[in-house]
Amino acid sequence: MFGIKKFLFGDGLNENLPPDVKSAVSAWLAQETASLESSHFLTRYVVVDIASDGLDPASNSLTGIAATVVHQGIVSPEQSVYVDLTSADEAIQARQLAAFLRFIGKSPLVAYHVAYVSAFLQNLLKKRLGIAFAARWVDLAWLLPAMFDEISHKPMPLDDWLTAFGLDVGEGRRSPSENNLMLARLLQMLMVRAHAKGVDGVEALIGESKASSHLRRTH
Repeated sequence: MFGIKKFLFGDGLNENLPPDVKSAVSAWLAQETASLESSHFLTRYVVVDIASDGLDPASNSLTGIAATVVHQGIVSPEQSVYVDLTSADEAIQARQLAAFLRFIGKSPLVAYHVAYVSAFLQNLLKKRLGIAFAARWVDLAWLLPAMFDEISHKPMPLDDWLTAFGLDVGEGRRSPSENNLMLARLLQMLMVRAHAKGVDGVEALIGESKASSHLRRTH
């Protein structure tokens, strides 16, 4: 077990973390991973969106993280958080990230373009907390065309999907929190379609997400 944890989470926590942050992150690491055997409608998904000061995870920084729970097929705006990362104080950022980990638990995460979102999260969590973040992701960018090929056979800009489903795109740039609620609505619709196509469980949905991404990237 120790070897597996070391592989997944790195050599250990950042030694400069405040004691309360070390305790919180250690508790998160010790949590059991949520079962992948449940149906969609019994699963606690956490939809994640980010804000950054640029588009390159290697050279730019996160300025905010939005997270919203979708549980039993229900979007829960009251179960949402926004982590403001604009403070330059490393201890403050570390506490905010520990709170984010506590909120998401070990639930499956959902994003639009997972590679982009996860790269920013991995970089920051490694830098601030010392952990190698290895979540289980569902990528809406690739799953939507797999489930709704009558609308598009390939990935589209997010606003095109929102328009196709009659969701209010609005004018101007949305905040990560607003964007996240839109993504949660798309996840609701995708879960219904996935169930109709026989993709019933969490593990099946994650597998379909990976397969769709690989297929469309290589063809």
